[in-house]
Amino acid sequence: MGKIYAVGVGPGSSKYVTEIVKEVILNCDVVIGYKYTLKTIENLLVGKEIYEITMNNQEESYQKILLELGDRSLVVPFTGDVNFSESEVVDRLIEIFGEVEIIPGISSIQVAASKARVSLDKSKIITMHVTSSIEEKKLELQKALIDGFSVILVPRPWPKQLDKHFMPSEIAIYLKNNGFKTENMKVHVFEALTTTNETNFTGTVKDLEGKNFSDLSVMVFNQTVLDSYMNYKWQWTS
Repeated sequence: MGKIYAVGVGPGSSKYVTEIVKEVILNCDVVIGYKYTLKTIENLLVGKEIYEITMNNQEESYQKILLELGDRSLVVPFTGDVNFSESEVVDRLIEIFGEVEIIPGISSIQVAASKARVSLDKSKIITMHVTSSIEEKKLELQKALIDGFSVILVPRPWPKQLDKHFMPSEIAIYLKNNGFKTENMKVHVFEALTTTNETNFTGTVKDLEGKNFSDLSVMVFNQTVLDSYMNYKWQWTS
């Protein structure tokens, strides 16, 4: 079997595809991915064997490729960074194909943090974009906010099963029902980051109630307090 790659292609703009990922895609034989992800790298796909998949047919497609790949190389691109919020699919690829080389990409959470001017190393990063239970993640969100951290969060779109749908409006109501003063909590919601369709909502968590956002959303709960090196000048003046 040829080499198998799982690569991150950035949030949506082709400008955010790294050079090493471009090189891997250009030199591969087969590419399989979701429509939005393939659109991001369409300029790199000329002459490739392309499979466009959905959540419903991805397993069937992976099994078909396994039988037909031979010595050819395969790239599975993921929107954003393959190491964030994609573990369920990556684990399945490893189960099917065995050795999979993973190449990171730029995540929407990095872009959202930059736009909100929220430092990643002083924040909690949470993804609800999983098929497993998110009840523990909800508690993790509460604890992070109570402890004063900023939170960068990927919500969960599941419109066909509203009990699992946990988007900004549902998150706002959840926090209110758990005693948070949502009218005082600053939040950003970014959609379709780095693309021409990018939007930026800035307001309070309470303002999110009843508002609809796309499945390409990232939330930033901003509790940042500036803490520059000047607060620690004793380290070089003593």
